[in-house]
Amino acid sequence: MTRIAIVEKDKCHPVECGDFLCSRLCPINRTGQECISKCPDGKAQVDEVLCTGCGICPKRCPFGALHIINLPEMENKEPIHRFGKNGFQLFSLPTPQFGKVVGILGRNGIGKSTAIKILAGALKPNLGDFESKSKEDPNALVEYFKGSEAQSFLENLRDGKIKIAYKPQSIDLIAKNAKGTVGEMLRKVDEKGVFEEIVEKLELKNILDNEISKISGGEMQRVAIAATVMKDANVYFFDEPTSYLDIKQRIKIAKFIRDLADENTAVMVIEHDLIILDYMTDLIHLMYGKPACFGIVSQPKSTRVAINVYLSGFLKEENVRFRDSAIKFSERQPIESHNVEKLTGWEGLKNTLGHFKLSAPEGTINRHDVVGVLGENGIGKTSFVKILAGVDKPESGTVDDEVKVAYKPQYIDTGSDEVVRIFLAEALAKYENQLINPLSIVPLLDKKLNELSGGELQRVAICDCLSKDVSLHLLDEPSAYLDVEQRLNISKVIRNFMELKGRSAIVVDHDLLLLDYLSDRLMVFEGEPARSGEAHGPFKMGEGMTKFLQDLAITFRRDPECLRPRINKPDSVKDREQKSKGNYYYSD
Repeated sequence: MTRIAIVEKDKCHPVECGDFLCSRLCPINRTGQECISKCPDGKAQVDEVLCTGCGICPKRCPFGALHIINLPEMENKEPIHRFGKNGFQLFSLPTPQFGKVVGILGRNGIGKSTAIKILAGALKPNLGDFESKSKEDPNALVEYFKGSEAQSFLENLRDGKIKIAYKPQSIDLIAKNAKGTVGEMLRKVDEKGVFEEIVEKLELKNILDNEISKISGGEMQRVAIAATVMKDANVYFFDEPTSYLDIKQRIKIAKFIRDLADENTAVMVIEHDLIILDYMTDLIHLMYGKPACFGIVSQPKSTRVAINVYLSGFLKEENVRFRDSAIKFSERQPIESHNVEKLTGWEGLKNTLGHFKLSAPEGTINRHDVVGVLGENGIGKTSFVKILAGVDKPESGTVDDEVKVAYKPQYIDTGSDEVVRIFLAEALAKYENQLINPLSIVPLLDKKLNELSGGELQRVAICDCLSKDVSLHLLDEPSAYLDVEQRLNISKVIRNFMELKGRSAIVVDHDLLLLDYLSDRLMVFEGEPARSGEAHGPFKMGEGMTKFLQDLAITFRRDPECLRPRINKPDSVKDREQKSKGNYYYSD
């Protein structure tokens, strides 16, 4: 076993813990040696050679900043890259393969983006020697992987035979750095003369004259993808290409990326939407370890096997369990009509917002009902939820207003300096085991709301919404900013909490896996984005999904091993069979 020590600098507060509590408690320090000492930046640092792994400092650190970890045995014990003393370590790399789309699946903070940056040449790996530049040499990296599949790729990369195009995760940086219109920028980067073709495929014609700084997140994502594929490259990297996109756009982007791979072109992608990742890739590398501490890359597996292994939480070949329990799906029985009790409903709702018109003819939410909501961006889902929440008033129609609701909006206010512990006082008092612990809120309790990352703020907002003493919870895009593990976890938390408390929920989201896991019934919004939207349902899951999937011309099946939803291959026997029966979604 190899022992590493990690100090999360942003969590280390020596003054607030009583002047380096960790060093005062360390048995080695008490003998007169400096196992834990003060770093030049004023934070704690740990000498990994002197550390005995007693476990006192990580247990006693009030901020959870220290981690002493015994790594599993690995063929190469030196990391590919280490971010300084007591910093995150990445072990091994995924390998692009020509003719295939290779995915990377793992939690946030596990090193996925770091791995892609190294392969794309955006980050020079130090092979663990962070104090010297000597190992930032491509020959050293080739030697590290000698005898493996990665060796050939890295040799070709070193010799200039591979040309890289890389779409980063943070697309908001494009808006900050780029100037001019969308059309002007894309024409500048078009190295292959495919401007017209790509603009058509990615549906960018209507925004070509728009200033880059003024387009939406979904539009920016598609512009970033277009800019990437217009480069004359033979290896393409896409880091989270579907964030900000609705379900229809995700399917189209998945098809587009799949079509890029041929015998002369390799594609590698990081994606948190499991259904889209399944649909898009041929092979997947799993990444496991401990977020913010270390990440290890598994050998590639076929897509279906890799996702099922990820859900099981156990890598048989490596004999590593990276999650306490498996995540399982089930085919829930249809709700019996004689058990239904109406909670609230609406009739004849109409509203106008600028040029956009929303209508919701009629519908009901039942007690103990979890209703998923599907539809494109800009088609009125959020506007509808705001009416139910009482935030907006409709021009006409009625909503039963006797029911108490709690609302988690799509866009969460990040300006408050209130401490999480105070903000979630009600949840801490009542639901420590049901919400606080499952949503991993404890490490955030002493942070201010405006110090939280997007994913942390999302979990806090979900916790706050669910902790309210109401009959109906409204959650708008609860999966935003969350990784696969967190999405599956919040699905389980929301589902279990509704069953435990006998409450109802309406959940708007673009992650079909999340909605499949959560929902008893489904609402579908149809219309023309930014022009008009009409709410239909709630329907039974099969009826609602079929209504939605018909427009995409795709069908779903359940995986026989874990019952997760999967998209059928276009024009496969199963796909044709289900379409002929008018059943685009597996039977419910």
